[in-house]
Amino acid sequence: MFGIGIPELIIILVIILIIFGAGKLPEIGGGLGKAISNFKSATKEQKNKTPEQIEKEDRE
Repeated sequence: MFGIGIPELIIILVIILIIFGAGKLPEIGGGLGKAISNFKSATKEQKNKTPEQIEKEDRE
């Protein structure tokens, strides 16, 4: 996983906890989850379109 081990992940999580605080972490996680799901749905929509439909949208 990109050369990141458990000690590095723990250090990153501690730094995030110090910067944002424990109260903001659920909000950040929820926002990140929504962003990932929106990205996945957008890529699925794009895969289902034909090249002609994509060109038509690009012209608009």
